[in-house]
Parts: sequence; structure tokens; C-alpha cells
Amino acid sequence: MAEFVQSRVEDYVPVLLQLERVGLLTEKEARTVIKKVTALEYKLKRRSLNKEDFINYIQYEINFLELLFKRRQRIGYFFKKGEIEAVIKQKVHCLFQRATEKWRDDLQLWMSHVEICKKWNSKQQLSRIFSSLLAVHSDKPALWIMAAKWEFEDQLSSETARNIFLRALRFHPDSAKLYQEYFRMELMSVEKQKNEKEILRRANLDTAKDLYSGEILNCGLARVVYKAAVQNIKGAKFHLSLLSIAKHFKFTKDLQRKILADLQRLYAEDPHTWDFLARQELSDELPAPEAPKSKQKKAEILAQKEEQCSRVYERALASLQTESMWELYVSFCLERYKRKTNSEELKQQRQDRLLSTFQAAHDAGLLPQARYYDWISLLFTLEKGDLAVQLLEAATDRFPGSVDMWKKRLELLITLKAENLEKVFEKALALVKTQESLPLWELMVDWSEMERSEKATESLYQKLVLNPNTTKTMKVKYLQWTYRIQGYKRARKVFSR
Repeated sequence: MAEFVQSRVEDYVPVLLQLERVGLLTEKEARTVIKKVTALEYKLKRRSLNKEDFINYIQYEINFLELLFKRRQRIGYFFKKGEIEAVIKQKVHCLFQRATEKWRDDLQLWMSHVEICKKWNSKQQLSRIFSSLLAVHSDKPALWIMAAKWEFEDQLSSETARNIFLRALRFHPDSAKLYQEYFRMELMSVEKQKNEKEILRRANLDTAKDLYSGEILNCGLARVVYKAAVQNIKGAKFHLSLLSIAKHFKFTKDLQRKILADLQRLYAEDPHTWDFLARQELSDELPAPEAPKSKQKKAEILAQKEEQCSRVYERALASLQTESMWELYVSFCLERYKRKTNSEELKQQRQDRLLSTFQAAHDAGLLPQARYYDWISLLFTLEKGDLAVQLLEAATDRFPGSVDMWKKRLELLITLKAENLEKVFEKALALVKTQESLPLWELMVDWSEMERSEKATESLYQKLVLNPNTTKTMKVKYLQWTYRIQGYKRARKVFSR
């Protein structure tokens, strides 16, 4: 063991001597480095290896490199920089390699090595790391994407990136993210080739026509990826994600039309298809001569577009009465209502549309629970408290087991100082699950402390501290209330009891 350690340390000596000779290290510092490296090497020769020992050794070498960099900057000496640092960097790579061979499943260790290679621009080393990493962790699509992106963006190799994606899809034929990134990469490759061809054309080089395939420039490979993707991954959301990617590239108009046509053909009854078609009305731009100039005219045109969106949603709801469809329609109306505008007319139109959509979804019995809170908040903003009370009563009838809905209703009734509040509490506690009733009991004791007599409140607390679902919280609240109202002596008696 000592021979191996001595051999590794001796490999280090020429580097230290050179650093000492040029004034980057003193003789004392060089000896300290030798001692530290020897100690770290011995730790790596133990029978039971420890991951932390490798990490500490690697960190020591990286810190040593950073120290050398700072000293070079200070004295302005850069002679043989690459030659000296190459030895230390190779040492770090060897340590990482030994560690990842021992702890192959430790992804954090692999990623630390990847980051170091990127920082030092060690391209050949990083290429080998990705090969080893993907052989061990082939079950993680994100790693395949990372490797392909590096090949495409840093190595400028579309072919290698394409091969990585194809290998990845053999392991993960159902990965939506892989198909999305592969599709994006092919479109970026087309964009790069188009830019290169344009540069060559401007330089009047005749080779521009021969170097680039017309089929590829017409998104041929991207179409192949798209076709394979929609065959393996079903759903309008995925289809729309590919369309969204294509929209980032100006040359994909034909491809966008193809994707949209397939979307309408395959998923005509999917709510997300209708949602996209409706929102598309907003994104359609007017020709330049027809573009409005005054703010009032712009507001009028925007109001017309929003009305067209609303008509598309209503056409969808005529054949697709589902909660998800209403959710998308309400979300759209809420988004438009929250957008700022100086036009009072447009603001009123958005408000009226939102209120009518809330009411229509509620009447259909398909308004999601979360949207009732948005509706109630809107009514409060408009100072329509009476309508909010009626709405919450209807909401608790529709969702009788919802603790949040009952709590919202009770809080509103407490604020308005409504009568017969105790009966509403009793009804709520009878309908919600006993295990989930704590928030309602807490609300009830808070109300009781404010509105009822001390005797009634104490009776309620005595009942709740015996309830296994509320005892832990109520014991604390009971003691606090007793101390606040009846003094510390009474609180001591309650605590003892």
C-alpha cells in the first residue's frame, strides 16, 4: 500500500518543484502540500472506502487550483500554466472516475464531475463521462436530454445529438419530454442551416445550394419526429406542446398548420383543443394597414376579439358540458378580467362576462370548488355581500363535505354578525368528517369567545378537550383563554385538571 501511495505522491513532486521555482509556492507550502496529499492518498487505500474521503481530496485539489490562479493573477506569471494545471486537473478527473466506479448510483457525484468539466472546458473528458453516465443511469430521460443538448449547443454536432435522442427513445418510447426536446433540436438544426446558407448566399458562394438538402430545410426531419411523437404519446396537451415549440420558429408555418389540423381531427372533443382555438382568436394579428392607432380603437378591437373567444367557448360548451371545459372558460374570463386597461367600457364588459360565466357554470352544476372562492372574492370586491352569502349557502349544499367551503361561509356570517349562526355551525360539523373538523371547532371557539358568555365558552372548551380529534389544540387554547379572562390561579387549576 505504501508503495502505491509513494508512487502517486512522487508524480506530484515535479509540479510542486516548478511552482516553487517560479515563486507561486514557498518551500514550506510545497512540503505542506506533500504531507496533505500523502495523508489523503492513505485514506483512499483503506479496505473500507469512504465517499467523503474522495470528496475531500477532490475539493482540496480544486481549492489548490484556485489558489494558484489567484497567485498568478497577482504576480502576472502565466508561463507553463496549462502544463502545470493539466497534471492537477487530470488528478481530479481520476479521483472522480474512481469514485463514480465505486458509487455508480450516486447521481450527485456524476453531476459534480460534469459541472467541473464544463467549468474547465474539458470537452473530451465530458464526452466520455456522458457515455459512462448514460450506461449506468439510462433510466433517467433528463440525463439523455442533457447529453444531447451539450453535443448540439457546445460541440455543435447535430448528428451526435440526434443519435443520443434516438438511443434515448429506445429506452423511453413513452417519454413526452424526450420527444419535445428532440423536436425542438431538429427545428434549431434547421434554423442553424438556414442561417449558414443565407451567409454563404450573401458571400456569393455557389456551394450553398449543394451543401444543404431542401428536404431538411423544409423541416423534413422535424416532421418525422412529430409523426413518431404523436403516434406514441396521446393527448391534446402534448399535441399543443409541440405546436407551441414550432411557433418559436418563423419558418414553420406549414408545419404549424399540419399540427393544428391533426389536433382538430384527433382531439375535437378535448377541452384543451377548444381552449387553444378560443385563445387563438386573441393572437391573430391584423394586417399593418388595418392596425389601430388610437387607444380607444385598440380597446374596441380587443373587446371584439374577446367576444369572439367567448363565442368559441360557448360553441364548445354546446357539445362538451364538462367541469374541465367550464374550468378553462372561467380561467380565460378571470385572466382577461385581471388584465389592466384604461377603457372603462372594456373593463365593464370583462366583469359582466366573468359574472355571467360563473353563474352559468354554477347553474350547470359544473363549477369547480376552487372557482367558488374566486367568485366570492369578486363579489366582495364589488361590495355584493348579500349575494356572497347566498352563493356560499349554495356552495356548501353542493360540497357538503368541504371544510374550506364551510369555513369560508362561517367566516362571512361571523363578519356580517348573522343570526342563527350556532345552527350553521352544528350543520357544518354534522356534514364534514370528524377527523377534518378541527378548523371549524377553532372558528367556533373564537366566535364563542367574542359573542357568547364565559359559561357557554367554558362549557364548549370542556367538551372539546375530551374530543380526541381536537384535544391537543384545544387544551392550549383553553389555558390561554382561561388565563386571559379568569387569571393565572384559575389557569393553574385548569392545567392541573
